[in-house]
Amino acid sequence: MTKQEFIVRRAQTRDVPHIQALVEPLVQQRILLGKDRVVFYEAVQEFRVVEDLEGNLIGCGALHVIWEDLGEVRTLAVAENWLGHGVGHAIIDRLEADARELGLSRLFCLTFEVGFFGRHGFVDMGTETVDPAVYAELVRSPDEGVAEFLDLARVKPNTLGNTRMLKRLG
Repeated sequence: MTKQEFIVRRAQTRDVPHIQALVEPLVQQRILLGKDRVVFYEAVQEFRVVEDLEGNLIGCGALHVIWEDLGEVRTLAVAENWLGHGVGHAIIDRLEADARELGLSRLFCLTFEVGFFGRHGFVDMGTETVDPAVYAELVRSPDEGVAEFLDLARVKPNTLGNTRMLKRLG
């Protein structure tokens, strides 16, 4: 399988059931948090999907804007039989291009896949914090991803074993 054997495109509403089906095995393995279908529909504009030449959905990922310079890579999933064939890399490349187009300079992710994200320039963000004024704004967000970025105690049960990683876009 080569890069020419799949395409990356903007997700459409018709993709949502397929995105949910692609993500579900990772939810069962406790790698990703489960989401109701309505949440996927609400965020469909954030998603990029990858399909093979027969039109089968084989990967997905989302870019969620957190702040003026910061976005989060979310819900990155690749069909098991396509792992190791560049699908995840293609998704990351597309999400980074989208981030740059939006004017973002940093990308965050919360992941068990430290090696994969490390190969794509993400580093463990350790105890890195944000400006107190920005923190005061972010802490008001009901979004779980923002809470994970801030390392708030209320999301600790969801983040056990995960690594908070950050990439500065060049």
